[in-house]
Amino acid sequence: MTPQASSPASTTLKDTPPGAVPLDLLRKVHRIEIRVRRLLNTTFLGEYHSVFRGQGIEFSEVREYIPGDDIRSIDWNVTARMGYPFVKQFVEERELTVLLVVDVSASGAYGSTGQSKIEVAAEIAALLAFSAIRNNDRVGLVAFTDQVEKYLPPRKGREHVLRVIRELLWVRPRGHGTDIASALSYVNRVQRRRSVVFLISDFLASSYESTLRVTNRRHDVVAIAITDPRELTLPDAALVGLEDAETGALVTVDTGDPATRAEYHRLAAERLRQRDRILQSVKVDRVDVETNQSYVEPLAEFFKARTRRS
Repeated sequence: MTPQASSPASTTLKDTPPGAVPLDLLRKVHRIEIRVRRLLNTTFLGEYHSVFRGQGIEFSEVREYIPGDDIRSIDWNVTARMGYPFVKQFVEERELTVLLVVDVSASGAYGSTGQSKIEVAAEIAALLAFSAIRNNDRVGLVAFTDQVEKYLPPRKGREHVLRVIRELLWVRPRGHGTDIASALSYVNRVQRRRSVVFLISDFLASSYESTLRVTNRRHDVVAIAITDPRELTLPDAALVGLEDAETGALVTVDTGDPATRAEYHRLAAERLRQRDRILQSVKVDRVDVETNQSYVEPLAEFFKARTRRS
């Protein structure tokens, strides 16, 4: 349970008529674009390209066997039908599909240090999306709560990426909770081709391990876990009212009691250990990001580690 707070974007949108994009939202999208383009020019483009260069090779066609061909490439089904040997031909698959699966549930509106979790998620999504289109890859979006709120099919181009950012900052969710399993099941239905799936969430959810395992077999899933420092430790501030942003449950906590603060920290740490255990068990890479720190270093380290492994 965390204190409830509204992001600047959601505050601005409160009185905005449906269909009208607020001017300050467009300015925010523009500022994000400028910021991530600087990062691309200085850090990330080469890192992204070295890690996500394509999924190897894909089937192209069959042709008659020529002496000297590798017998391991013989298509035995076609050979049996035709009565003489045929081999499979493959081509290098250069174009990737990147799917940004972003948690826009109510808990994402919280931020104790200036930026909410959803604003940090939007910047990270923008950085990954611009990296992808510079690499000539396609980018899609699945924004979710306890239901799928928005789906943008994968496409190329700057205008499409700007729309992805705008939708993340402007989304008016119907749901409040977080259902990662439902979002991943949707991804498995709509995205048949193997893709790179960036799952961006605070992971305040349960019962998603088996679905995540299935998705990671079909796709290359990378988890980007966003936390706020106030979700891990309570300040010494006497009586404090806390509201669960997703359920609306209210509780008054005596934060001046050291035992209460210690128990809060213990439960928060256990939640993180459980999350990490799940991601490790299904062999999904994890990037840890905190709202009070730059996301640049964790992402850069992830790219470097991925490059060393590959």
